[in-house]
Amino acid sequence: MVTPVPRIVVAAPASGQGKTTVATGLMAAFAARGLRVSPHKVGPDYIDPGYHALACGRPGRNLDPFLVGEERVAPLFAHGARGADVAVVEGVMGLFDGAAGRAGFASTAHVARLIDAPVVLVVDARSQSDSVAALVHGFATFRADTTVAGVVLNRVGSARHEAMLRAALAPLGLPVLGVLGRHDVIAKPSRHLGLIPVAERHADAVETVRALGELVARSVDLDAVLRLARSAPPLAAEPWDAASEVAAEVDGETDGGRGRRTVVSSGRPPTRIAVAGGAAFTFGYAETAELLAAAGAEVVIVDPLRDERLPDGTGALVIGGGFPEVYAAELSANASLREDVAAFAARGGAIAAECAGLLYLARTLDGSPMCGVLPADAHMTERLTLGYRDAEAASDSVLAARGTRVRGHEFHRTTLSPRSGDNAAWRWPDAPPEGFVTGAVHASYLHTHWAGNPAAAVRLVAAAARTAC
Repeated sequence: MVTPVPRIVVAAPASGQGKTTVATGLMAAFAARGLRVSPHKVGPDYIDPGYHALACGRPGRNLDPFLVGEERVAPLFAHGARGADVAVVEGVMGLFDGAAGRAGFASTAHVARLIDAPVVLVVDARSQSDSVAALVHGFATFRADTTVAGVVLNRVGSARHEAMLRAALAPLGLPVLGVLGRHDVIAKPSRHLGLIPVAERHADAVETVRALGELVARSVDLDAVLRLARSAPPLAAEPWDAASEVAAEVDGETDGGRGRRTVVSSGRPPTRIAVAGGAAFTFGYAETAELLAAAGAEVVIVDPLRDERLPDGTGALVIGGGFPEVYAAELSANASLREDVAAFAARGGAIAAECAGLLYLARTLDGSPMCGVLPADAHMTERLTLGYRDAEAASDSVLAARGTRVRGHEFHRTTLSPRSGDNAAWRWPDAPPEGFVTGAVHASYLHTHWAGNPAAAVRLVAAAARTAC
């Protein structure tokens, strides 16, 4: 199938040069023009997609070859961009920086090649003039299969500085699509792991996105960027389909490519799966709920800061990532829900918890009582644990059979003592086993993208159907 979606990738030579400002601003500016904009983010980032979704009015989706496999990146892009007038993909780190030691695998350039998209390079031009040409020339010619098609100059000091930069870049033949001044910096709410999620400060986030859209609209040639996006060739990719992925896991095939089968037979009510949300639990991928629904679940949201009980009929609970350390006192104060979660686990209820979810299930978090499902205590530290992991399931669980190989990532500043129980969740090279599998509970620091492991959704829905309360 050919997917004709105009698209660009916004990249930079390194982190901190203005990718998020330009990418989110482009999304908001195009949306303000009435265009249907599809937002995407390279890598495992959860926070930027929330701002992208706010700008575009549709889910921000991640494109990560490490987590989902190269073969799924273009289909996932086509799925997210269905019906869009233009797609904007925000890169990660520097253009060619990918998974450590893997020669640019899962880099922004890698994703740009997989979706055959031109790259707009955002360059922090502070403290340079003619040298900007050497920098841009190097990135534009480093790989012949990566198309750097235009430049946006950021933090330009004056009109004279801009003229010098344009003169230096002119011989390269790459258009300067926009210029942002040093005074154009818009403060974005942030803390120890990056931007503050949209759900925590929605009014501030709305204002930030609006301001970014206005800044980019007056600083960047939007028509030129659109022409560049429309120069991308039609993408030869069948849009990813959750039902087909589930059917392949259940039946070993996709019904001749038609898919559309689910785990639950017709006439049977869907199994209810509660997914933690609200300000404390904001990290998750849109495809998780889509896979659960395709596998026969009714997905409902529970807010551990506000809701006193799990939804009636809950068969499984999914607790993803977020910032429970910021809300430890409030989470602890909601004793009613903590007790309900503990009772649910004690009677065999299926729980899948990642990172923040792991902390919530612990006995304590920085001294505040949590659910007490796991025999461990959590504490904030100064050390950032970050990186991709090639993992193997250390125990049979509601998410994976023992020995199942998955790819995930860690991203946290907390530590858990002990790190794992008698039955660990995962193991990976050069590290002790990690996480807990106890009864129908699977809890770990490892974040995974279920589009890369749809069997997790199938197994959890099957467990939920057995334990629905």
